[in-house]
Amino acid sequence: MRFVPSFLHLAAAVAGSALLLGCSANSADPKATAVADRVMTAMGGTDAYNNTRYLAWDFFGGQYQIWDKKTGDFHWEQDTLVANYNLNTKQGHVYSRGKDISASPTGQKVLDGLYPAWVNNSYWLVMPFKLEDPGVNLTYKGEGKTMDGAPADVLGMTFNKVGVTPDNRYEVLVNRATGLVDEWAYFPKATDAQPAFRRRWNEYARHGELLLASGRSEADKPTRFDYVAAAQTVPEGVMTSKVPVTKIQ
Repeated sequence: MRFVPSFLHLAAAVAGSALLLGCSANSADPKATAVADRVMTAMGGTDAYNNTRYLAWDFFGGQYQIWDKKTGDFHWEQDTLVANYNLNTKQGHVYSRGKDISASPTGQKVLDGLYPAWVNNSYWLVMPFKLEDPGVNLTYKGEGKTMDGAPADVLGMTFNKVGVTPDNRYEVLVNRATGLVDEWAYFPKATDAQPAFRRRWNEYARHGELLLASGRSEADKPTRFDYVAAAQTVPEGVMTSKVPVTKIQ
């Protein structure tokens, strides 16, 4: 998978279904389910995730976003571009330096790309909470080791016609000592023998009631998200701001 700075060329390369948790995966694999349950508990639990209203994080290509999980409002920024969008109605506005450009070709491209961008970008933040989503086929692949040598339970994840890219496949390595996801590998097609990437999922920190990871390094390439936050409230006007906002802490 290749990331480019321009949002207009961003390809959503992950599958994603509804991000409110509660239902179990389509997996009939009890070992996989037990490992996924342990992950959920280690990161704060289903109730803590569902009750967290706002998530904010930066992303590749200079993106920054704030997601209101209650209303579906999504505030997105990149460079001078700002978009305020609702994920339920799929309606919104795009601004450049505070000027509404929604009707322009650039504005329309941004609006058309915001829903898949949310699916992609949010998955990179909350994937471990979604191991048991409806439409997820989860299997236990056995014991293995992470790229850093930690003993891990290896989960395989495919999708049953959910998300924007349902043909993807993932390998998720769960640290046997901590119960946390330590690593993931992404396969653009479920039949691919080799992953397009293998990355760490580490640098965990407590954000509200949740334990979220900022580190996404490849074996020899450090990568992390610097502005991860979870909150129950945000400053007034943030979700409708026409210009970039102060990062949520």
